[in-house]
Amino acid sequence: MEKQPTIKTLGELKASGYTPVSVKEELRRNLISKLKSGKPVFAGVYGFEHTVIPDLERAILSRHNMILLGLRGQAKTRIARLMTGLLDTYIPYVAGSELHDDPMQPISWFAKHTIAEMGDETPVEWLHRDERYTEKLATPDVSIADLIGDLDPIKAAHLKLHYNDERVIHHGLIPRAHRGIFVINELPDLQARIQVALFNILQEGDMQIRGFKLRLPLDIQFVFTANPEDYTNRGSIVTPLKDRIESQILTHYPKDLHVSKKITRQEAGIHRDQEAAVHVFDLAYDLVEQIAFEARQSEFVDQKSGVSARMTITALENLVSASERRALRNNESKTYVRIGDFSGLIPSITGKIELVYEGEQEGPYIVALNLIGKAIRSQFVHYFPAPEKAKKTGNRKQSEKESAGGGAYQTIIQWFNDGHTIDLLNELSQKEYALALQSVPGLQKLVDKQHPKASAEEKLFLMEFVLHGLAEYSLLSKHQLQAGTQFSDLFSSMFNDSSLDLLDQFDENDEEDDL
Repeated sequence: MEKQPTIKTLGELKASGYTPVSVKEELRRNLISKLKSGKPVFAGVYGFEHTVIPDLERAILSRHNMILLGLRGQAKTRIARLMTGLLDTYIPYVAGSELHDDPMQPISWFAKHTIAEMGDETPVEWLHRDERYTEKLATPDVSIADLIGDLDPIKAAHLKLHYNDERVIHHGLIPRAHRGIFVINELPDLQARIQVALFNILQEGDMQIRGFKLRLPLDIQFVFTANPEDYTNRGSIVTPLKDRIESQILTHYPKDLHVSKKITRQEAGIHRDQEAAVHVFDLAYDLVEQIAFEARQSEFVDQKSGVSARMTITALENLVSASERRALRNNESKTYVRIGDFSGLIPSITGKIELVYEGEQEGPYIVALNLIGKAIRSQFVHYFPAPEKAKKTGNRKQSEKESAGGGAYQTIIQWFNDGHTIDLLNELSQKEYALALQSVPGLQKLVDKQHPKASAEEKLFLMEFVLHGLAEYSLLSKHQLQAGTQFSDLFSSMFNDSSLDLLDQFDENDEEDDL
C-alpha cells in the first residue's frame, strides 16, 4: 500500500510541485494508466467485459456523470464502489475543512480564511481514496437538507451571523462529497423536487438553501443507479435531470452458466468450517445457477422485477448449510451435497423472486419446487442420455421392449413398474443413503458407464440425480414427503391418484343424495 505523504504545510505542498486536478481528470488519468498497463480496472466483476465495462471506461474517459440502469442484483452499486480504485491513493486538503478543500483551490469560507491568515503555514492533511466515496439510497423521505444542506439557526445565533452567511450553513452529503465520488442509488425513488435541486449542482455548482444562493464550484463525480421498473412503478427521473447525466449505461444478468457460477462462488459467504466439512460437486454448482436461469424465463415470475444474483449466492449458502446440518445430526465429520439438499434452497428462492398473478395462484413454494425441477431437467441431458430420445427411439442393440420402456433406463424403470418404491429422506446417514440408492437395479451400472472416472461419493450424487431426472421427464413418479422424497412407478401412481379422485367424487355424490 502506498504510504501517506509527509507534507504538512501549504508551503511544503507548493515546493513539491503539486498541481490541483479535478476528480474527473484524476479518474481519467488513472484509467488511462491502467489500460496501458493491462491491469484490471474493475476486478471481481464478471460477464461485463464486452458490454458494461467498455461503456464505463468510455464514460470516464469522456469525464461524464453517469447512470447505471438495470434490474436488481446486476452489480450496479459494486461497480460504483470499485471506481474508487481509479482515484489517487491520497490527496491533500486544508486541515479541519469539512469540505476537504484543495489547499491550492479552496472553495469554503473556512479554508479561504485559514489560508488568508496563515499563508504557507496552513496545515495540510491527507485524505485516502476510500474516504472519498459517498453513497445515499434514494427514498421518498430524503430531503433537501440531507443532500444539499440547511441553515443552522443555533450556529447563526452563537456566531451572531446573518442567515445569508455561508458559515451558518450545515452542509449536506453532496457538498461533503467534494473532490470525491457521490452515488445515489435508485434515483427514481427521489422526489421530483429533490431531483430538481440537483440540476445546477451537476452543471454549474450552484446551490440554493432556503432562498439564499450559494456559489460553491463543487468537484464531484456523480454516479446514479436505477431499476427500469421504477420508471413506471414507483417514480421517474425528471427529464431535465436525465438530460444532464451524460452517459446512461445498461447492465444485465450473466449470459452463461460459467460466468454466473464464477460470480456466485466469489460472493457466497461459506464458512471455513463448512468448506472443510462439505464437498460440493460441479453439477450442484451448475444446478444452483440453472435455477436462476429458469426463474428468468418462468411464466410465474415477474420478469420486470428481475431475479437478483443474490438468489444464487444465498441459495449456495443454504445448500452447503443443509448438507452441514445433516452431517451434524448424523455425527459425520465429512459429507457431500445431495439433490435432496436442494429443498433447503426454497427459502432463498421464494424470498428473491416476485411472482405474477399466475405464480401467486400456484404459491411460492410450488413455484420454487418447479424451478428446481426445471433446473434438473435442463442439466440432465448434459450428463445422461436424453430420456425423451431414448423413450422414442431406444438403442438399436436393445430389444423393442427395452426401447419402448426408455432405452438406457429400462432396468431402472421396470423395477419401479414392478411395484417397488424408494424413500430418500433428507437426514439419511451416508451409509443409509448409499444403501437406498444401491437397492435400485441398474442405477449404479448406468452411472458407472456414463461417468466411470467419478468418485464413489459423486456417483451416489449422480444416482440420485438420475431418479430426479427421470421424474422430471415423466418416466417415474416423485412425491414430496415431509422429510424427503419418494420415487415410485409413474402409472400406478397416476392410477392411485385417479382412484382417490373418483372416490372423493363418489363421496361428494353420496353426500348430495343424502341431502
